[in-house]
Amino acid sequence: MPEHLRAPLPTRGNRFSRWVGRVGMRLLGGWKVEGQLPDTRQAIIPVAPHTSNWDFFVGVFVMLALGLKLSYLGKHTIFRFPVNQLLRWLGGIPVDRRAAQGVVGQMVEQFQQRHELILALAPEGTRTRVTEWKKGFLHMAKAAQIPVVPVAMDFSRKVIDICPAMMITGDIDAELQRVKQAVAHAVGKNPQHA
Repeated sequence: MPEHLRAPLPTRGNRFSRWVGRVGMRLLGGWKVEGQLPDTRQAIIPVAPHTSNWDFFVGVFVMLALGLKLSYLGKHTIFRFPVNQLLRWLGGIPVDRRAAQGVVGQMVEQFQQRHELILALAPEGTRTRVTEWKKGFLHMAKAAQIPVVPVAMDFSRKVIDICPAMMITGDIDAELQRVKQAVAHAVGKNPQHA
C-alpha cells in the first residue's frame, strides 16, 4: 500500500445508524463480515458475484453496520428529484457515460480531487449472466495508483468476505484473474446468473 494512502478508513454515521445496519443484516438472514478493510483513504472495492437486487440492500446494511463512508457509481440520469439527495447521501456519484474522457477518466479525476474516496462496484456491471467482467475498475486503480480490495458476497454462508488488498501493476487481464480468484468461492443469490 502506498504510504500516501495510509490513513484511517473514511467513516460516517453514529451508534444508531450502525445499529440499523446490524439489525438489517440480521433481518436479511444473519449476515456476517469476515476479514478487515485496510487502513486507506482511497480504494476500489469490487463486490462479486452480483446476481440480485438484494445485493444492494445487503451492501447498504453492511456499510451502515461498519460505519463506512462508501461511494458507488450511478448513471447521471437517475440523480433527479425526489431521490437525488438520498442517492448522494448513500454515496452515489453520478457519471455521464457519454463524456469525452469516459467513466474511467472521470473516476481517475475524482480520485485525484478527493482526499477520501472508497468506491464499491459490481465488476460484472449487471445482475444477469455475463461472459466477462468489466475491466474499467482495474484501469481506474492502476491509473490512480490505489488498492483494489475484492469483496465476496456469499449467499450460501451469509458472509461478506473481505479479501486482502492488491495493487494493480501488471497486465490488466492477469490482474482481473487475480481478483476473480479471490472471490471465486462465493455463491450469489441467483447462482445461475453468476
